[in-house]
Amino acid sequence: MTIPKMKHTPISLIECPRDAMQGIAEFIPTEVKLKYLRQLIKVGFSAIDFGSFVSPKAMPQMRDTAELLDGLGDTSEHELIAIVANLRGAEDAISFPQITHLGFPLSISEIFQQRNTKKNTDAAWQVVERLQAMVVNHQKKLIVYLSMAFGNPYEEPYQPSLLRAFIERLRNIGVETIMISDTIGAASPDLIKEVFSQYIPQYPQLEIGTHLHATPVHQKEKIMAALQSGVRRFDGAIGGYGGCPMAKEELTGNLDTLQLIHCLKDQDVNLALDEQALAKAKQLNQEIFNQYL
Repeated sequence: MTIPKMKHTPISLIECPRDAMQGIAEFIPTEVKLKYLRQLIKVGFSAIDFGSFVSPKAMPQMRDTAELLDGLGDTSEHELIAIVANLRGAEDAISFPQITHLGFPLSISEIFQQRNTKKNTDAAWQVVERLQAMVVNHQKKLIVYLSMAFGNPYEEPYQPSLLRAFIERLRNIGVETIMISDTIGAASPDLIKEVFSQYIPQYPQLEIGTHLHATPVHQKEKIMAALQSGVRRFDGAIGGYGGCPMAKEELTGNLDTLQLIHCLKDQDVNLALDEQALAKAKQLNQEIFNQYL
């Protein structure tokens, strides 16, 4: 299956330093993170998933998220995404004018929902409904990440049709952006095609993107499968670092943003990124992760 040339097709490319850093045991100094975030902002990504308002006991690396916002100052021309796991975190996040989007992980897997947010699925849905009302009242937007959307490591039943009820309910609540997420790198190219080829045409009023995890050898084939299936919103992290420490002991990294950019350029997509700023961000990325990972 080939992809029609996409030169004029809008692509949203989201950089996720939060996901890349959150599982690193040694605390990365706030000033180091700030330097990196400032450089990423210069690149011109569609949005940056920069931090999370969660318990510092659960994610010690993210304990300085509020300080990062204070250090960044005015970012009114850029979209910043903060991840929250509960209403308390949302109340903190929503008070910052720089934050344009709140993200919440809603799992297809009951076990992972408990591990990740300390809630069962019913309680998590209640949070999503409250979050949607909050963001509307504060002129922000909610992104829901459907985690374990391609299977789970817990032997819970899974099939792609399980996603329909989640997407339908999110649409009815008013959520407009849904990231179908491969939390552990379980998705094959065929499964990626099956999921997105089914749901993107079925819900044209929604922005359905993907947050994939993959080992380096499988990244290109998964990116191409998503593109072939109509995905136009991608999460990535320069260097392919990251993974969810709540999922399992062995982490599978994010899609490497540089690989994403390479695949998109092969399809004649003009991403309007600042190449010099990207090169500097790559250099900083290597310095940071070589030191702290």
